Amino acid sequence: MNYYCLIAGLPDMHADDTKNISSVTEIKAELTEQLSVSDAALLKLLYAVYDNRNLLTWLDNREAALLAAGNLTSDDWEQLVALIRENESPKDDRLLPYVHTFLSTYTDENIVNNFSREDYLTGLYYEHAMKCGNRFLRDWFEFNLNVNNILTAITCRKHGFDPKLMIIGQNEVAAVLRQTNARDFGLNGIFEHLEILIRIGEEKDLLEREKKIDALKWNWLEENSFFNYFGIEKILAFVLRVEMIERWKMLSVEKGASIFRDMLANLKQDIKIEDNE
Repeated sequence: MNYYCLIAGLPDMHADDTKNISSVTEIKAELTEQLSVSDAALLKLLYAVYDNRNLLTWLDNREAALLAAGNLTSDDWEQLVALIRENESPKDDRLLPYVHTFLSTYTDENIVNNFSREDYLTGLYYEHAMKCGNRFLRDWFEFNLNVNNILTAITCRKHGFDPKLMIIGQNEVAAVLRQTNARDFGLNGIFEHLEILIRIGEEKDLLEREKKIDALKWNWLEENSFFNYFGIEKILAFVLRVEMIERWKMLSVEKGASIFRDMLANLKQDIKIEDNE
């Protein structure tokens, strides 16, 4: 389906925009009511990333405030968790298959199947999204999975951690990263942005590193949605760029350092768990 008027009305954006751009929460409602049922489901899949964060928050604290951009409320999560506990094959349109898988294997421990809860849930999310019916969205999620895994492998190599404990997903790049010690991680000719990511991984300025990662993703979105002039792909790319801009409004040097410290702490924790098994 084409969205001539909708796409023509979308504002032009640049990566350094910080003003006059609606939030991802605001544009969700505006866009959903103008999309077909199938395209609205693709948009919902994008916003499921907020549901993932909200689910982990809710499991830790039933009274915690959830991100407004999520598709599901605290009441939704309470009903869905109860439904799964009562029925092995629950039927509910709100329940995406990967969430069912996660909740069926969830425990109160921080580790699930040797991964942190967040990494395990994220891996399931990517695997589900990479099977969706839209090629642009499938490719976007696989691109992100590859970028995140390669950067994780670079960090593991730099600090002497075992990448097998950190690499998520089941695609070709993930499989290679789990078993190689090559300088190019065995990905030369497999992932075209490898050298760029290796240079990004060597960046010592954490804020600059994050900017370069998002610049790579921004360029990917522009290149891969360019010829979809009036299709849903243009709208999805717009939402993803808004998300990047919104994140940069909140990100500071201190926040970047905190994120990096948390990542290293999680890596070290997983190494200790593996050593104790």
